[in-house]
Amino acid sequence: MKGFIEDANYSVGLLDEGTHLGNVIDNYVYEHTLTGKNAFFVGDLGKIVKKHSQWQNVVAQIKPFYTVKCNSAPAVLEILAALGTGFACSSKNEMALVQELGVSPENIIDISPCKQSSQIKYAAKTGVNIMSCDNEIELKKIARNHPNAKLLLHIATEDISGDEESNMKFGTTLKNCRHLLECAKELDVQIVGVKFHVSSSCKEPQVYIHALSDARCVFDMAGEFGFKMTILDIGGGFTGSEFQLQEVNHVISPLLDVYFPEGSGIKVISEPGSYYVSSAFTLAVNIIAKKVVENDVVSSGVGKTGSNEPAFMYYMNDGVYGSFASKLSENLNTIPEVHKKYKKDAPLFTSSLWGPSCDELDQIVENCLLPELNVGDWLIFDNMGADTLHEPSAFNDFQRPTIYYMMSFSDWYEMQDAGITSDTMMKNFFFVPSCIQLSQDDSSFSTEA
Repeated sequence: MKGFIEDANYSVGLLDEGTHLGNVIDNYVYEHTLTGKNAFFVGDLGKIVKKHSQWQNVVAQIKPFYTVKCNSAPAVLEILAALGTGFACSSKNEMALVQELGVSPENIIDISPCKQSSQIKYAAKTGVNIMSCDNEIELKKIARNHPNAKLLLHIATEDISGDEESNMKFGTTLKNCRHLLECAKELDVQIVGVKFHVSSSCKEPQVYIHALSDARCVFDMAGEFGFKMTILDIGGGFTGSEFQLQEVNHVISPLLDVYFPEGSGIKVISEPGSYYVSSAFTLAVNIIAKKVVENDVVSSGVGKTGSNEPAFMYYMNDGVYGSFASKLSENLNTIPEVHKKYKKDAPLFTSSLWGPSCDELDQIVENCLLPELNVGDWLIFDNMGADTLHEPSAFNDFQRPTIYYMMSFSDWYEMQDAGITSDTMMKNFFFVPSCIQLSQDDSSFSTEA
């Protein structure tokens, strides 16, 4: 079926009541076992709808601009466009993707801290005016290539716990903002707001107190130069947890009322990425090789195993040069689940999980306890929707995992009740009936012809 961009063919299976995501995964594990055992994703688009409803219920005063680089799958972008989010783009290609959906330039911001001149010119040509900036060189580059640019000064924030790794790599100091405002005035570039970002690794919502106070200072400073400030961007860093979202809102809501009150003409926006998509995607991988090694390592946090017991190294058909690319820079935010059924009292062994490249960097899980697995068995990883759907490396000719999209009828009806239908922005969103049916005798599945 035709998707909304060239070569983006996808369909969404509507699941009958009583059919669950686990049933879908079972079905495709069976199918892939028969046809080639390639890794695959299952995307539950209904979870994206639920995340948006959650956002509207908790922080309705803040407009989300989805961070496209987090997951640019066609179905994800189209459903978010239909839900009415804005889009935060980091490249010319990302801007083009969302513009093909019919998203207006006012609902697109360019958040790349280091823009190529061609990217800035493309934004100027297509009417994408709002951009972030954190240094004088970038400011001058934008001034040369985009006469209608409206800039958000990106200010740095720090984790008050003192964790240097959580501090921002980008963003200017409060002290340097006055210099940037002076430069913008000389170059006749519009400054319209402030942006900051609090890392999702920051465990202290109180950091927003300092960030919002600094933002207010910059707003006042900009007013002295005659700039009309209209946008406050509080960045991303939302984990997807409703508790965390409520916790952040509890901290920032009274501060917004004081510093940027309703009626002041200030539009508050944010850049959620993994918040929307992480929990919506599940990855299934196949064990392609296995090694037995001496168990001379104590598994941290999961107890000791006897030194006489074997330990296992398992090699999967996906790794850091594919869907686990983010593992190179951060910890894995998911625990592998064995797909096959095994007895509750089955012995567990110290295990490590590796990608297929035989590269020492291609380690997915350093230490975990698993029952003994065999080549051909499957492992399931939840929360794999963020920073995973990249083009795979050509290393060893890996194949990109197939993506199967699903949504329950109840979620589809919820979208319709909200006024989102296939004849609005979802004109190219194709739905097909679920072909998955429970067998009468057990939990195995058959597919209809």
